[in-house]
Amino acid sequence: MLAAAAVAQFVVALDMAVVNVALPAVRTALGFDPLGLSWVVHVYALTFGGFLLLGGRACDLYGRRRLFVTGLVVFGVCSLAGGLAREPWQLVAARAGQGVGAAATAPAALALLTTTFTDGPRRVRALGVWSGMNAVGGALGVLVGGVLTQYAGWRWVMLINLPIVATALALAHAAVSAEPRPVRRERPDVLGALLATGGTGLLVFGVVRTDVQGWASARTLSTLGVAAVLLVAFGLVESRAPAPLLRLGLLRSRWVAGANLLVFLAAAGQFTAFYFISLYLQQVLGLGAAATGAAFLPFSVGSVAATAVATRITATRSPRASLMPGALLAAMGLAWFAMISPHGGFLTDVLGPSLLTSAGIGLVFAPAAAAATTGVRAGEAGMASGLFNSARQLGGCLGVATLATVAAQRTGTATDPGALGAGYALGLAVTAALLLLAAVVAVCVLPRRRSGTGSSAPIPVAAVVHTDTRREGASS
Repeated sequence: MLAAAAVAQFVVALDMAVVNVALPAVRTALGFDPLGLSWVVHVYALTFGGFLLLGGRACDLYGRRRLFVTGLVVFGVCSLAGGLAREPWQLVAARAGQGVGAAATAPAALALLTTTFTDGPRRVRALGVWSGMNAVGGALGVLVGGVLTQYAGWRWVMLINLPIVATALALAHAAVSAEPRPVRRERPDVLGALLATGGTGLLVFGVVRTDVQGWASARTLSTLGVAAVLLVAFGLVESRAPAPLLRLGLLRSRWVAGANLLVFLAAAGQFTAFYFISLYLQQVLGLGAAATGAAFLPFSVGSVAATAVATRITATRSPRASLMPGALLAAMGLAWFAMISPHGGFLTDVLGPSLLTSAGIGLVFAPAAAAATTGVRAGEAGMASGLFNSARQLGGCLGVATLATVAAQRTGTATDPGALGAGYALGLAVTAALLLLAAVVAVCVLPRRRSGTGSSAPIPVAAVVHTDTRREGASS
């Protein structure tokens, strides 16, 4: 079961980065215009982020295994369709379908882990494996995308998903037992799902289009305004719904609220750093696609090693013991990255800060997942998992879109390596500030101990008292 969840998370993380390096080849092959090409990336983030809360709650209502398998099948079919695309709209539609499949698979994988591994050390190790595979998928996505594009053709950045999805499905069939259907099927919160998906989708859409429309344009302001109205309405609906998509009482837990805020900030910093460093290597230092991908290998190795350390720390101590130093290390690494030079090189400007940043990031994400699901009852594991994945995905998407605009304003119309490097450096400096803020959240928001009793032992998910939904707001 752990292998199935880890492989599924690997392919979801891989697909967030694997397409980026192939975009120039995709534009040439399918005849994309510059505006349409950006949707190959944006539409995946839009559907993935927009449907995560719905996917997480569907896990609780219809079964985690069912959503896990369904999401993988949708993801695999859409990957095949993308690899066979002959027209721009076909590839964009396939990427949208991949996002929907990922929005079902990612929270189901995390929910399966948090409800299966209920004791402290085993649960932390399982989350460490899950987080490590997520880090490897994100880091290797750039390498795999570069190698496949250069030596096999851009279509393979989509088709490579098929054997990975098949492996995850085989593992799920062999190891994850089917769940009994609920005795009393709760009615799904359709209105909440529409408001959450519409609100988060418009939020992502409004931000990612600022590279064309600008922050002060009427379209951007109106889109973000409508998104805000929908999200406020979502909160009002959830406070009254008998079976809410997101029970607002869940956010009263300092573990849940603090971990989600922290992972939002950390993901914004990590994803944006990947974006800027990839551009720096190609547009400033002049590296090719495959060499750029290879340059991210130290980050992947460092993240996995640090994740193993984080699991040892969190197995016996509070997640704070790993989250605070991890966020500080990542902030230091990103501040080092912010000193990039147009005349620099891999050894002087990339390797050192990559190792420091990866060590910090590896110390953050597995403990954050453990913190975000601490004390959550089994019947709401999908809800908590969807919320955590939403915070991570939206943080990364909004961070890249926002800081790309900041960097573009610093660069202006100049295209020389010096001007581009200055814009990337400014963006990286802001990412360092985001990780520093994440460290502050770890200190000021997260509790010192896992439980209110003073024990540092983890609260087993299955051991939390199941209360009636009408009383959960007060009991939480």
